[in-house]
Amino acid sequence: MKKILLLLVLVPVFSWSQSKRKKRIAEEKANIALVTSLKNHVQYLADDQLEGRLTGSKGEELAMQYLISQYQQMGITAKGTNGYVQEFEIKEGKQIDAATILVVEDQTLTPRIDYFPLPYSANKSAQGKPAMVLTEKGQPWFFDLQDALEDNQNNPHFDVEGLIKQQATLAVSKGATALFVYNSSKRVDNIQFNKNDSSALLSIPVIYITKEGIKKYFADESASYHIRVNVSLSEKKRKARNVIAFLDNNAANTVIIGAHYDHLGYGEDKSALDTFHAIHNGADDNASGTAALLELARMLKAKSPVNNNYLFIHFSGEELGLLGSKYWLENPTVKITPNYMINMDMVGRYDTAHKLTVGGYGTSPVWGEVWKGLNTPLIVKFDSTGSGPSDHASFYRANIPVQFFFTGSHPDYHKISDDADKINYDAQKDIVKLIYELINRTDTKGKLSFAKTTEPQMGQTRRFTVSLGVIPDYGYSGTGMRIDGVSPGKLAEKLGLQAGDILLQLGEFKFVDVMSYMQALGKFNKGDKTQLRIKRGNEEKVFEVEL
Repeated sequence: MKKILLLLVLVPVFSWSQSKRKKRIAEEKANIALVTSLKNHVQYLADDQLEGRLTGSKGEELAMQYLISQYQQMGITAKGTNGYVQEFEIKEGKQIDAATILVVEDQTLTPRIDYFPLPYSANKSAQGKPAMVLTEKGQPWFFDLQDALEDNQNNPHFDVEGLIKQQATLAVSKGATALFVYNSSKRVDNIQFNKNDSSALLSIPVIYITKEGIKKYFADESASYHIRVNVSLSEKKRKARNVIAFLDNNAANTVIIGAHYDHLGYGEDKSALDTFHAIHNGADDNASGTAALLELARMLKAKSPVNNNYLFIHFSGEELGLLGSKYWLENPTVKITPNYMINMDMVGRYDTAHKLTVGGYGTSPVWGEVWKGLNTPLIVKFDSTGSGPSDHASFYRANIPVQFFFTGSHPDYHKISDDADKINYDAQKDIVKLIYELINRTDTKGKLSFAKTTEPQMGQTRRFTVSLGVIPDYGYSGTGMRIDGVSPGKLAEKLGLQAGDILLQLGEFKFVDVMSYMQALGKFNKGDKTQLRIKRGNEEKVFEVEL
């Protein structure tokens, strides 16, 4: 009898132990399967055959087809404008083609360093042996801006571009074959290659020679020079494609989960930090986030919390300025009420030095409650900021709570060495499981409330000592720098600047885009007083500022 009683006691203990063992084995198998899938995705997306997945390239199209095939296999509904795809055009303005060349006395000048054609130049060739101080029929002419800049130094309405066009028209009427513009004075002339200039083309080549170019190739103004020039400008456009899938639970709110899948290609967009004309595979940036998104979609398809719908978006054009996420927000492919947005960008290099950072912690008061007690083997750092250099910033700007998962920068960032063999797949698996658990924890919270956060500062690096406290709109294709917003408590907010304002000039320095704005900031020191000129709607405004 005692033996029977002992067996009766041991049977449930044994059954519990067996059940626990089976559960552990099943979990280990699931972990192995998840790591294998993540590795397969990253290895394909970061393979040389995709040539770095440049926005609008054939390689990115191959990546797009891969993503589509994965969602088709999962049985998750397409929600683009054409199946899973949302196509959009990126207009990048004018570009200086490789056929543009300037040769002086058999020496080839370097474009953008020694010279650049102005955007209203004719696409033509010219040659001759002009004297810089003479204006002869059938020869190129030279035009020094010195006198005009000196005469108009106190004239706020002086239009140097208009003056150059007038001089070019005069030169054409006198039989000139080209116009070379330069500035021998110390005055700032603000001549730039404005890729967004849409003014009518002139009938001859018009080329600006930089101070470096004048010093190296035209040092003797009394001399004549053998010159050969060809100008070739073209409009740069490309097609980009978001990939979008939808898991519909017939819920009131929808969670948006995103990752960009574009990268740098061969470095054509000059974003690479090392070798141009070499494949930048972007295993961490952002094949890692793309792979994580695919596996999150697979897990949610298998077992989805039912109080939210789930929209999965693979963005294109992120490397060009969050273009895909901005485009989707302006042109949504499905009518939803967004609850919150999760973004994964560079989640593949977790280690003791590169811990997991979760941004957007301050974008909803609910995040603290959701994260409390959440179990994970990962070391997690929190960043309150809702903005930042990835696609979640676009959603934060639309007053949507966000969470941004990021394992940090590293020496391979934007370099050809960002390859699949450097990814920590085991930690990537833990990140995917963590996000899945986070999603589960929000399921009973209803629609999360939104909160504004502090903003990262534009221009606060070693290169700059001043900042206006504005957030640039990288997708703006007009002249000047349009802003997405301003930072609380900073100069721009105190001045009353608003999202949509276009910044045009700081002091004597005009800017035509984000890069020239940054260059202008570098001319000032803290405490300097100057004027800021902006455009709001059809009205120009001038502010007195102390930086």
